[in-house]
This record gives sequence, structure tokens and C-alpha cells, in this order.
Amino acid sequence: MSKPTFKPYRRPSGGWGSALSVGNILRREGVLASVPVALTRHNKVDGYQCNSCAWIKPASPLPFEFCENGVKAVAWELTAHRCTPAFFAKHTVTELLGWDEFQLEQTGRLTHPLRYDADSDKYVPVSWGHALDEIAGELRAVEDHLKGTVFYSSGRLSNEGSYLYQLFARLYGNNNLPDSSNMCHETTSVALPISIGQGIGTISLDDFAKSDCILFFGQNPGSNSPRMLHPLQEASRRGVPIITYNPLRERGLERFTNPQSTAEMLLGQETRISSQYHQVKAGGDLAALAGICKAVLAAHDASREASGPAILDEAFIAEHTHGFDTFAAWLRVQEWDELERRSGLHRADLEATATVYAGAHAVVAVYGMGLTQHQAGVETVQMLVNLLLMRGNMGRSGAGICPVRGHSNVQGQRTVGITEKPELFPLDRLGEQFGFEPPREAGYNTVEACEAILKDEVRAFVMLGGNFVRAIPDHGQMEPAWRRLRLTVNVITKLNRSALLPGAVSYILPVLGRLEIDETEAGPQVLSMEDTSACVHGNRGLRKPASPHLISENRLICELALRTLASNPRVRWTDYMRDYAEIRKEIAYTLPESFWDYERRMWEPGGFQRDLPAKRREWRTETGRATIVTPKALDEDADMPAVGHDVLRLMTLRSNDQFNTTVYGYDDRFRGINNTRKVVLMNRSDIDRLGLKVGQAVTLKTVADDGIDRRLPGLLVVAYDIPIGCIGGYYPECNVLMPIWHYAIGSKTPAAKMIPVTIHSEDARVLEPQLEYAGG
Repeated sequence: MSKPTFKPYRRPSGGWGSALSVGNILRREGVLASVPVALTRHNKVDGYQCNSCAWIKPASPLPFEFCENGVKAVAWELTAHRCTPAFFAKHTVTELLGWDEFQLEQTGRLTHPLRYDADSDKYVPVSWGHALDEIAGELRAVEDHLKGTVFYSSGRLSNEGSYLYQLFARLYGNNNLPDSSNMCHETTSVALPISIGQGIGTISLDDFAKSDCILFFGQNPGSNSPRMLHPLQEASRRGVPIITYNPLRERGLERFTNPQSTAEMLLGQETRISSQYHQVKAGGDLAALAGICKAVLAAHDASREASGPAILDEAFIAEHTHGFDTFAAWLRVQEWDELERRSGLHRADLEATATVYAGAHAVVAVYGMGLTQHQAGVETVQMLVNLLLMRGNMGRSGAGICPVRGHSNVQGQRTVGITEKPELFPLDRLGEQFGFEPPREAGYNTVEACEAILKDEVRAFVMLGGNFVRAIPDHGQMEPAWRRLRLTVNVITKLNRSALLPGAVSYILPVLGRLEIDETEAGPQVLSMEDTSACVHGNRGLRKPASPHLISENRLICELALRTLASNPRVRWTDYMRDYAEIRKEIAYTLPESFWDYERRMWEPGGFQRDLPAKRREWRTETGRATIVTPKALDEDADMPAVGHDVLRLMTLRSNDQFNTTVYGYDDRFRGINNTRKVVLMNRSDIDRLGLKVGQAVTLKTVADDGIDRRLPGLLVVAYDIPIGCIGGYYPECNVLMPIWHYAIGSKTPAAKMIPVTIHSEDARVLEPQLEYAGG
């Protein structure tokens, strides 16, 4: 691999940089001719739904309704490369553990079911029948079905597969259904029901077109959901202020050139996205939001004292909210000096936002994991909702809250029952439907599953998609514990590190991808997914499977259930794997208020939107009103205070060349980093005051009082535009520094956006002078 370099990227997001990146991955995956044909059906009615992010699919799609990262995900799935049994015959698991994420997944699509052979330290091919029989036997042999087995799933699993999976788990005897949402937006699922009575956002795509102000907190659309840049570009051109709070200046929130516009591409035109950009300190969003709310309240008080108009929506607050007086009293006693110190911003910054916000009629507030992944993440999300409620920006056209979900069906999974919380799913109806008594004890979420594994209380772990061991915190503690499991089942399409940490009995079970034709004896089958706006869409595969030895996730679940569970004539596993419409009928029976006429409506342009009560100002909370929540304090990460002159605040980041744990390459184009992921982004002042040099190799060490040595060596220092006292490093590599007990109160979402660390020089030499640049 070429030497690491750093050269600031001057171009806008999108544009020719995006086009070149797309061309590179199509060539590398050997699909330069085939994938462009598939992309004509990307996010289209009667086509397939993007297998990357969950951003909204419009009713009137663009001719090319895809983005750079969507193309990368499609090329990744439809790659010409194959990872066959011959590959595993050449490489031991111990050897492969030395490969990184990119190298592992670049081996290609898995083609055969495999079982780990401890004697040879290799995976060897087996038949599907042998694999499923042994796995079923191991699952039956677990003594404590309630606590001893975990059923994890990633956000790529369809509605149909998710419904079958939760049914399997509950018939088996537990609610141990952690999923990828636990690691990112579980905070949303806890915060919003308290505030507005529903666990998902309130906006549709039309709201962006009708909004006259957009607030952005802790979300990077340029890398994580690039199709979102189209409505943002349209809003900016209408003169809509877009106000961003984010520690790093992300190019997608600064400037954008639409790659689908011939004129923009040829003439080099670009659109300014953010009208204000405030680089809040990591862990400072709660204080920043408190400051904005305080300034809005002060403007209202001043206007009323002068006999002027109300700034707050007094009628809305009186009729629709609960808790405002307590919150207002709390705001009034907050000191500006403290709000400035904690946010890292000036009072004038916060008042500027408040002034623009107060002058707008319809405000959309967008947020991501920059808010959710803190110990006080729940209260921070609720503070953003408070700001909206102060002026009635909830339940009217062009206004509302917009959490940007990550994986393509992570929201749909929760809708159809993937949850460890029994109160979130109609278990009485499910039990009546299938003639059994569902378990009522809360199951494990992701953090709780990890805690149980560390205590050796879990015997079997079924991973339906994803790369669980790599995605979770505390790698140094978790990886050895993982090897002590009796059974590990990896249902994946490409090789990843989780599969290389086998338990006593370990399987790799390769399945069909979303873009592949899934044909049963009843004919070609279709699936469905839900996007971030709660719209449900159909999905039709269009490519021949990567291997004749692959089966669908739905079939795998049904075959395993038939072998594992007691016979139940009301659960028609054989019918479900033959005809997926039968699964949708069961979903519609369990959830009739959302999935009536499911088979037809999922093919409607734009999908069908599930009921969003808060959108019509119906608040399904304890009081029947929206709740304005007063936070307990301003510290977002009190369990791990960044105390000490040399202690820095680490936030984990994703590069432009990755999606979650999937790494497409070693470049992070928007940040100007090439040929490496082993970097730490630092403010020039921190580099100088700590006696470091750009390009120098350093080790990060976690500051914690639990006696565990957590460190990450071999990182190269890069000078970057990041707040003083804050540093950035890539996920999932930096997860080794995050304690399993550092999570959001209420949701247990890992608090990856503020980890206190110290930084230590490994060598005084500048190993990579190419990482230097003049900008400082």
C-alpha cells in the first residue's frame, strides 16, 4: 500500500470527487459493466432498496436515485470476487486475524457454509443439513433458554426476516434480541417516547421542502447519508438558513455539487449548505442547546416586557405541553459562563442561532449519533425536542424532529418486533396468534449481552448479519470472552473479524444479498424495508445469486426453527419459507394499524408511511401532552470526566470510505486522508502544547478508574480543524478504548463520542512527513 498522506480536500462534496470514487470501486470489485445496469433500479418502485443507509426514498425519484456510498454498497454486494472453501484451505484463522477489515471483506462473497475445525485452525465446508442440525442441537442443549442464548441481528435484515427472527427467539423462550440500533439510535427510541409519545421522527420528505429553517446536530450527511444533500441543496437555494453544530467541519455540510446535474459538473458550480457552522466541543451539545433555549426564552421575556409579540408559542405550550414552567425556571438560572465553557462556543454564537430560529415559522431539527452516543444522550435529544416545542415546531407542516437512522432497515426491524423490551411489542396479540405464552422478562440489549458474555452467562450467540464483535466497545475484554462461548453462528455475506473469533462450535453461514433474486418453489420472492421517515417499501432482487449454495435469511430462520423448536401447527414455517407473502400476512395480523393491505401498499411510490401520532399533535405520553424535560445537569459524560491538562476528548468517526464496520478503502477523501486509517486528528495547538509532531506515531490510553489498561498504539498525528481539547479517530478501531460501562443512561447506547484519553509519543521521529500541511 502507498504511503499515508494528508492534503486538505478543497472541492465540495459530490462533484467529480464522487464520480471518480464510484469509478474506482466499480473497477476494483470487477463490476464496472454490470453494476451501472443494476443502479437503474436503485430505490425505485418495483426495484430494490438501498442496502446502505436508511434515508428517505422519494415518491418521484431522480433518474439516478443513488449516492456515492450507495454505489459502494451495491458494488460491495455484487462484487465479482468470491471467498470459496479453497481460500479457507490456504489460511488459518490465526493468520486471518492479522488482516484488517478491508482485507477480509475484499476476499469477496462467501459461497459455502463452513464449520470451524479447531485441530487445523481452519474453516471447512459442510452441508447445510449438517450445519443446521448441529446448530439446532446446540441451541436445544442450552440449559437456560432465558439467559443462555442471544439472537443478534443487523439493520440490513428485511421486515420479513426480522419478524420471523423475533418469533423464533420468543418461541425459543427469551427476548434476547439486541440489534444494531442499540449501538446508535436506541437513545432516540428512549428519548422520543417520553417527549412526544413515539420512538421515531415526525418528518417526511415534503417537510424539508416546506421548512424555513433547518437545524443540524451531530450528523454528517456527506459520508453517512449523501442523498440527503439534495433536499438540503434545494433548501439552501430557497434561502433557508441551515445551522450546523458539529465538532468537525464536514464538507457535506459546507458545500455540495450535484453529480447528477450536468451543468453543475461542467461549470464547477456548487451550493453553500450551512449558513452558520458552530464547532461545538465533543460532549458540549447539551450546553449549546441549553444556551439556545435560554436565548429564545430571554428574547420572549424581553419582548413581553416591552409589550411586544410573543416569541414562544404560548398557546401551543399551554394546550399541548407539560413541564414548561420547570424548564423555564431551570434555564433562567443557567450561567452563560458555564454554558460557554461546556459547549466551547461563545454566547454570541448561541444567540445568533436563537435569533434565526425565533424568526422562523417551520423548523426541522436533524440529528445523529453526535447527540445519541453520550452518557446524557437521552437528555440531549430531549433538549433538542424542547427547543422545537418552545415555538410549536412539532405537528405542523415543514417542522419536526428528524433522527437520521443508520442501516437500511434498522427502524423496520424494531417495528416488527426486534426488541429486547417486551413492552414495545404486542406480545398478547402475538401469543394469541400463534398459541403460546411469549416470555415477559426483558432480554439483553447489546451492552447487557456483552456484560453477560464477560460473566460467562451466555452459551450461544447467533449473529444474523453484521460484525458484532468489531462493532461493540472494549475489544480487549470482549474478544477473549467471545472465544469462551460454546456456540457462535455467523450469518454473513462476507468474511469479517467476528467470524474469526470462534467459540467451541462455530459456523459461517452465507446468505443471499438484498439485490439477488430469491426464488423458491412458489416463484421469485420480494421483501420489504422501512426508511428513516417510517415509510415501508417493497424490494425486488435482480441479480443471480453469488453462489448456488446460498440460501435466504428467511429460509435459514425457518429451517433452523423446524429443527430447534417444538412442533406448533399455528406456526407455518414451511409456508413462510416458500411464500414470503404468508409472512406479511402474519405481520399484518400482529400489527393491523400499520400493515393493512400490506401486499399492495408497499409498492406505492414513496412507500406507505406508518402512523405518526405526534405529526398530528396526538401525544401518547403519560400526561397526554408533549413533555418538556428538564435535564439533571449539563455534563454529557459525567461517568468519564475529561479532567486534567493532558486529558483529551476522543470522538470516534467514520470515513468517507466506510459504512459502519464495512471498510471500502483506506481513503477519507473529504478529510484529505489517504492510504491509512491509523491516524488521530488533533488541533494544532494541542499538538504543540503536548510536544508532538505531525506524522509522529503515538499511543492513546483511556483515562478510567476501573484498573483496566486500554490502549491503541500506532496512530499517526494529523493536524486538523477540530476544537482544542478534542481529538478524532476511526471507528471501529478506536472501540478498544471505550469501556463497556460507558453508555447513555436509559438507553445503554455506547458513549463513543466522548472518551477521555491521554496521548503518548512512541518515537520522537516523524514517521510520515507526508501528513504535514501548511494550513496547520
